Amino acid sequence: MVGKTILVVDENQTSRAYLLNVLREKKFQVLEADSGKEGLITAWRDNPDLILFDPIFSDIQDVEFIHKLRNNARTNKTSLIALSNDSGEMRREACLEAGVNEYLVKSADAMRELDRILGLVFEGGKAEVPTSAPVRAEKREPGLLIVFLSAKGGTGTSSLCANLAMNIKGHQPDAGVVVADLVLPIGSISQIVGYQGNLNLVTVADLPSGQTNGEYFHKNLPEPELWKFQLLAGSPDPQHGNNLKGDRIGEIVDVLRASYDFIILDLGRSLSRISLPLIQQADLIPLILSTDLSTIKLTKTVWEYLRSQGIDEQVIYAILNRAVGLEGLTKSEAEEIIGFPIRTTMPYMGSNFALANNLNQPITTKYPKDTASIIFREMAGEMIKLARHLRARQP
Repeated sequence: MVGKTILVVDENQTSRAYLLNVLREKKFQVLEADSGKEGLITAWRDNPDLILFDPIFSDIQDVEFIHKLRNNARTNKTSLIALSNDSGEMRREACLEAGVNEYLVKSADAMRELDRILGLVFEGGKAEVPTSAPVRAEKREPGLLIVFLSAKGGTGTSSLCANLAMNIKGHQPDAGVVVADLVLPIGSISQIVGYQGNLNLVTVADLPSGQTNGEYFHKNLPEPELWKFQLLAGSPDPQHGNNLKGDRIGEIVDVLRASYDFIILDLGRSLSRISLPLIQQADLIPLILSTDLSTIKLTKTVWEYLRSQGIDEQVIYAILNRAVGLEGLTKSEAEEIIGFPIRTTMPYMGSNFALANNLNQPITTKYPKDTASIIFREMAGEMIKLARHLRARQP
């Protein structure tokens, strides 16, 4: 495969950079384009051996992009591989019928499948252009659902949620990661990450169900600078929160689960008829505690309720957050009261915790050598591993 040239077309700079680096390590010559039209120009000018592209473009339709390549003599025999965040059958079928050789969904396992396909393509020369619709690839299973919860406000739940989501994306750079702020009546993650747009949970819930599909979210949800994940911001104020169409929440989360690899929900301290089904579906529940006695006692009450609703203790990932306050109960004292183990303790950070939030920066970016940053990275890796393990055990 040495000497073969691959053109990577992807509007997402992080994803594109990751793919380019992986392909360079495999000794491919690489070209890149950050839009569909630029991709066409590069393909016709440089005649790559293979084009690897994300079909979600802002400047051209996916099918039109493929047809232009297939109808031009310079690229009509070029191998085309679509690598998309959209796992929906509609886009998959449209791309395959238009002429791509393979359609892969961005996921933690996508690179392994891409390796296999590249081996097949270049061992036997360029892949033949399909003359009929290829066999459908199997739909992937729903993404891992990680639900952040606390028994009391002021425990730093939203900040931990955003920072851990950022580190999960760091561990899985090619995976689709989305954070949804479901705290009512007002969300807070947008303030933490610096998002000031108008797209949020309330405005999305107002849209027709048919419009809010996987393609809509991948194309429209913002990716705040430095944070790497896509964000469905929460309600901007109590008035909007009170107008939320709550019956749409479950449907929106279902679409996100079908479209992303990691769906990370911030529920705050919400235990309602809307939030309980989401908690019951969760692969992992990070439960955030602070060190004061009242929070610990409330956490015990919340856990007893969750257990009565069929929640398995194994999915609870308790985090004692000392970053928001040094004084209070020890880890062992808290465990004795709540009756289950605390997996991780966040160290006291003084004013640095609030400063990073106020500057809209991830803690691992602002303080990369701080003990808290090391713990964030380790905790994110452990949560990924545990969530996958628990999912694999499900019947």
